[in-house]
Amino acid sequence: MEIAGPSELYERLRGIKHIALDMDGTLYKGGTLFPFTIPFLHRLKQMGVHYSFLTNNPSKSTDDYLKHLHKMGINATRDEMYTSAQATIDYIRINYPGMKRLFILGTPSMISEFEQAGFVSTADDARDKPDGVVVGFDMSLVYARLCRATWWVQNGLPYIATNPDYVCPSDQPLILVDCGAICHCIEKAVGRKPDVVIGKPDARMLEGILCRHGIKASEVAMVGDRLYTDIQLAKNANALGVLVLTGEATPEDIRAGTTYPDLSIRDLSVLGALFEQAKR
Repeated sequence: MEIAGPSELYERLRGIKHIALDMDGTLYKGGTLFPFTIPFLHRLKQMGVHYSFLTNNPSKSTDDYLKHLHKMGINATRDEMYTSAQATIDYIRINYPGMKRLFILGTPSMISEFEQAGFVSTADDARDKPDGVVVGFDMSLVYARLCRATWWVQNGLPYIATNPDYVCPSDQPLILVDCGAICHCIEKAVGRKPDVVIGKPDARMLEGILCRHGIKASEVAMVGDRLYTDIQLAKNANALGVLVLTGEATPEDIRAGTTYPDLSIRDLSVLGALFEQAKR
């Protein structure tokens, strides 16, 4: 969709009932909370606009994310949290109802999320054959486990990736190699891509929120800092795509890209002000 001017923008914002918020690069960067985040969330509550925290980063379980947000001063509930690990669990339950045993390339926290959902995490052992392979953002990556996952992938087991990101945003002087890069490593080794990649920009990441809250995609604003995940998700799902310039994307990226946001703003404080104007 294209917004022609302010009047059309305000009309779209008036119809928004729910905001799906990316986390790292939007609410905070690395371990640093942006100063406008909590005032923005309070502003939404005052206006009666609901929100969810939507992240492609599966390295933390839902409980760990809630603790992480609480330490930053954000008191969120389980219903307000939706990760690519949760979306992957939902996908497997629907599409592979008989799949119970998984070789999971992920952090202990992510593995715990799958185990709490009823799955069995198989060992790094050729005799302990899984039903499928799940690869995520593994910050505890062990070379031997990468080799085992690649072996099972080569042997034709169902192969699911939690998210497509190549790097994770960080406020530290390093590069956090993410799920997409790990999957690329496997692809170069055995010539096979994941059967499906969950997480933004896959529209299924938004479906979980739509089902929870009984709303339509056209009533949702997807807000994030990445064109190829957050904004592309909005396009794929027919939601309003709002790009914040506090994370990865720059104005130059917008001009050079092929995915365009419906709205590009400096940060969440600007979006809060626009919502207030639209709701008057």
